Amino acid sequence: MKRNLLGKTGLHVSALSFGASALGGVYGQVDEAEGIRAVHAALDLGINYFDVSPAYGATRSEIVLGRALKGIARDRYYLSTKVGKFTQPGSYGADTLDYSRARIRASLDESAARLGTGYFDLIHIHDIEYQGRQHTDWALNEGLAAVRELQREGRLGAVSFGIYPMDLWHRIFNDYEVDAALVHNHYCLHDTRLLELLPLAKTKGIGIINGSPFGSGLLTDRGPADWHPATPEKRKIFRDASAFCSQQGVPISKLALQFSSQHTEIPTTLFSSARAESVQRNVRWHEETLDASLLARVRNILAPVMNQQWDYDAPPAESQKPKPTASALSKNDPKPAPISSSAHFSIQSPSPLGAASSASQKMANPGS
Repeated sequence: MKRNLLGKTGLHVSALSFGASALGGVYGQVDEAEGIRAVHAALDLGINYFDVSPAYGATRSEIVLGRALKGIARDRYYLSTKVGKFTQPGSYGADTLDYSRARIRASLDESAARLGTGYFDLIHIHDIEYQGRQHTDWALNEGLAAVRELQREGRLGAVSFGIYPMDLWHRIFNDYEVDAALVHNHYCLHDTRLLELLPLAKTKGIGIINGSPFGSGLLTDRGPADWHPATPEKRKIFRDASAFCSQQGVPISKLALQFSSQHTEIPTTLFSSARAESVQRNVRWHEETLDASLLARVRNILAPVMNQQWDYDAPPAESQKPKPTASALSKNDPKPAPISSSAHFSIQSPSPLGAASSASQKMANPGS
């Protein structure tokens, strides 16, 4: 798979990258063994960047991804996780946001233990707009300083944010020094506002990671999860677009993946899946030619929701709250205990990909 330089990070990332949120059951119940096969399929197909968060499934996604990557040579992949946001098990919206230096340091240690590594190629400061933006300045000041401190200590390579609101992205790009940006739901069939960020990203060397090509489920035949803030009326517009695609013999998810992942100025597009078959299908779709005529007609159907701003911070209506599902993790599997920021790792710490420039040299065939 083609590799692209991620801004000034020195990382040569695959054009498609793997988001592990699905491994935590964010989009529905997950079979752990199948989720592990999905990760292995991604590696086999040339995907070399994996992103996760302790907030996905209340650490479950990190646990499953860690199991999937166990025994895989560390120089075969780049790895990122997130700090600042923590979700209570079995409860949508029960988030704790903590951007303090102490919690960020502890969080990185906990994630490292779950994922079996002593080094992260990239860290995203997570969802700083949540809870009515009351913690945004905290994240931009103490939170960012804490992550930069860890970077100086050699614990991580590049520093990024993972957020949604475009006005906040403009503020970060203009007023703060970041190495990369995980921008989700802003370059897909119904929203192209990410393009506003590309000129400044190029000037400042900020590596763009394009998340959510399927619009958090809106651009699929199945539709979004209950937690998605789209109203029934808006959901119908997406169902109409999906039905039209089906009539043309093309799943809307294929068109969505191709549109999002084939922009020449976006280094990587990050999708999430917990099924090997879906990973293989996405890679195949990415490599096929986009139907420009179908694209124009579908975007016309989606015109009423074009560049729609979704309130992901809003709690779902009672009728939309997801029902708790049984965890695919073994009931006898102990939850990893938090470890102090000064703990010594007993896990094998692969030669950290170190400074980003040396990391890119260790990746196999970065230009392929």
